[in-house]
Amino acid sequence: MKNHYLGRGLMAALLGLSLSLANVPAATAAGRGKPAAVKKHKHHKLSSKKAAHKAAAVDDMENLKLASSAAMVLDQTTGAVLFEKNAGAVLPIASITKLMTAMVALDAQPDLHETMVIDDADVDTLKGTHSRLKVGVQLPREDMLRLALMSSENRAASSLSRYYHGGRPAFIAAMNRKAQALGLQDTYFADPTGLTAQNVSSARDLVKMVSAAQQYPLIRQFTTTSEYEVALGGRSQAFHNTNSLVRSSSWEIGLSKTGFINEAGRCLVMQAWLNNKPTIIVLLDSLGKMTRLGDANRIKHWVENGAARRLATG
Repeated sequence: MKNHYLGRGLMAALLGLSLSLANVPAATAAGRGKPAAVKKHKHHKLSSKKAAHKAAAVDDMENLKLASSAAMVLDQTTGAVLFEKNAGAVLPIASITKLMTAMVALDAQPDLHETMVIDDADVDTLKGTHSRLKVGVQLPREDMLRLALMSSENRAASSLSRYYHGGRPAFIAAMNRKAQALGLQDTYFADPTGLTAQNVSSARDLVKMVSAAQQYPLIRQFTTTSEYEVALGGRSQAFHNTNSLVRSSSWEIGLSKTGFINEAGRCLVMQAWLNNKPTIIVLLDSLGKMTRLGDANRIKHWVENGAARRLATG
């Protein structure tokens, strides 16, 4: 009887153990399987999203067609390059040079109220460009700086270099030292106006130069002034900004500079707010007087539409 009960108890225990062991693998499998399945599914979703964003970015960049030979667009908030085209090509930069001219002039901390006189040494004998600043015109340094940046007056830029301590040779040397200090590896200056094709840079370098120039309040102010009147020859004459976009209500521009000589084509650099983000735009070697402006507007449309599309699909 005792053996009978013992046998029944043993059988019950064995049966219980059997059931317990049967349940352990099932629970373990469920425990492994569920996280594994979630992890795998999550990984798959992330990979798909990254691939989709990458494909969309490549597609977007290919869809932006610019007429400029070289270009670069940088989001200053993140440091991300939004677009580039031949960004490392070393090209003449014409009057974009004057941003460096202004920085070097201001670095010397000169008296902005000092009267400067245009003389024969400021006359353009290389390209024969016209200027309303006749030999003998006297203006305070501040106005010379303003006209050099806003209206791209070559004689004004030339006078800034001539009044520098050590004269024009020392000024040009300072321009190149400043370029080196800013890490501009593709950049070289031979004069303060940009009239010579020897003044060269790349779109990649000019993004850095614009960023540096933006730190100077007067450069920001003067490059975005749409119009300024100066008393010349006994009467007031109006000078205008060479970039018409500064007068456009659809643009919020923090810094601007244009440039043109035949060797450089039409050039434009800007710091502007696109989608409420500070953005640097560099356009080099555009053919046609309006092409650089068209490219700038295409970039604005591309950036704003791209962001809107990502918000709509994100």
